[in-house]
Amino acid sequence: MRAIEITQPGPADVLKLCERPMPVVKAGEVLIKVHAAGVNRPDVFQRQGNYAPPPGASDIPGLEVAGEIVDGDLDYTTLDIGDHVCALVQGGGYAEYVVAPIQQVLPVPKGWSMLEAASIPENYFTVWSNVFDRAQLTAGETLLVQGGSSGIGVTAIQLASAMGHRVFATAGSDDKVAACMKLGAERGINYKTEDFGAVVKSLTNDRGVDVILDMVAGDYLPREVSCLADDGRIAIIATLGGGKATLDMAQVLRRRLTVTGSTLRPRSVEFKGAIAKKLKERVWPMMAERKLKPVIHTVFPLEQAAAAHALMESSSHVGKIMLQVI
Repeated sequence: MRAIEITQPGPADVLKLCERPMPVVKAGEVLIKVHAAGVNRPDVFQRQGNYAPPPGASDIPGLEVAGEIVDGDLDYTTLDIGDHVCALVQGGGYAEYVVAPIQQVLPVPKGWSMLEAASIPENYFTVWSNVFDRAQLTAGETLLVQGGSSGIGVTAIQLASAMGHRVFATAGSDDKVAACMKLGAERGINYKTEDFGAVVKSLTNDRGVDVILDMVAGDYLPREVSCLADDGRIAIIATLGGGKATLDMAQVLRRRLTVTGSTLRPRSVEFKGAIAKKLKERVWPMMAERKLKPVIHTVFPLEQAAAAHALMESSSHVGKIMLQVI
């Protein structure tokens, strides 16, 4: 099969088209003929040599795909050979075929194309796990999304606003701010020209927000603590701004704040399967009604994966960057 491999750690051009053996299906897995795959920031980190695949995972990058089931263990499932599905995988998505644990495989939402469906898994699994499970965003609460124009960001904005929450989002240009507001953010904040903490406090009568989804960390963290409401929670999913921060622990103690974080890729199949069940129950109906929509910035053919990574690193996109395999 055709696949994209990382020939050595380095810049985008170390990604090369190659021929690889077909993956072998094990018990509890299905073989998917890939039509499209999503490009995500962890793929870039892996290519740079900063995010090794978990033990047993493919060294081929790619964490989300959509395609057709062609083989596998379909016992105890409603899925069948030939079904169109999307899946979260530990790696191997930049290829013509990939194996996926059946628990992490979901049907393509009604009315969605394969390309659109491939943009779902990584971001929706991540947002649901961190915003709704870990940070416990509940009815009547507010959410601040850092990096609102990213794939994760546009997902968090749409999902939280569709579920009735007030959402604010930061972005790095006025155009991106406008895109965030079009997707459902009540207020977009240009972090280059505005103080997001001051804006959030002004929008909440000085109360602050209940939950912050943070992919920056670093020096953002003390500023985020200052604009949290009492009993507020920060869910950290990446450290683009650095892995170290200074916190006012007196505030954390006095106002009962929670700073938490997680990475999804190394979690168990059972953990991810539980998220998949919640998504199918709570989110898939909204997708079928187009209350949630794909936001795809650019589509590259598989062999141009290097160009896709270069675009990702430029941060000039809004939404998802995709690879078309078929």
